[in-house]
Amino acid sequence: MVSYFYFLTHIDEYLILALDKYGLLTYLILFMVIFIETGLVVAPFLPGDSLIFIVGAVVASSSLHFIFAFLILSIAAILGDSFNYWVGKKIGKKLSNSEFIRKDYLLRTERFYEKHGGKTIIYARFFPIIRTFAPFLAGIAEMEYSRFLAFNVIGAVSWVTLFLSMGYFFGNISIIQNNLTIIVWIIIGASLIPPVYEYLKHKLKKTEI
Repeated sequence: MVSYFYFLTHIDEYLILALDKYGLLTYLILFMVIFIETGLVVAPFLPGDSLIFIVGAVVASSSLHFIFAFLILSIAAILGDSFNYWVGKKIGKKLSNSEFIRKDYLLRTERFYEKHGGKTIIYARFFPIIRTFAPFLAGIAEMEYSRFLAFNVIGAVSWVTLFLSMGYFFGNISIIQNNLTIIVWIIIGASLIPPVYEYLKHKLKKTEI
């Protein structure tokens, strides 16, 4: 666990080392990290927002190319969510035939994605952990794939554009560059506020009832 937090708070150092050692293969490493973070429901702990921000900062002062980085990260995010969706869909079919899963839970999930699926897929991109589970649940709910893919692309491109641009334009300002560890934690903390708030609000409502 300690090594993970060290890695998370020193992403910029690891990225620069990878760039020096592997050159263009660094794009493949970035692709794999984002693909796994968005594509495997068991890997929500991998860096997403913070990694893309750091990539933007490194792009501004290295041989990494902004457009290539944007394309690689966007494609990884789109394919990751799509893979997660299909895994969810396959598991969903097994769950629907299971005697141990309440059918009303599955029906609720299906109804939710019928009504709110599109905006959920887009908004989830900006929240760690939730972005890993949203496409998986969309697959379980059997959300129409063409509809899912459209919102998946919009969400992925918006997510990558926002954090890559933030890193590119602000990552090399001296005060930010000298406090990248703090900035990474601010990004992580800020992205966790909405889901934590919603969870606490839900808990309070339950207590009042």
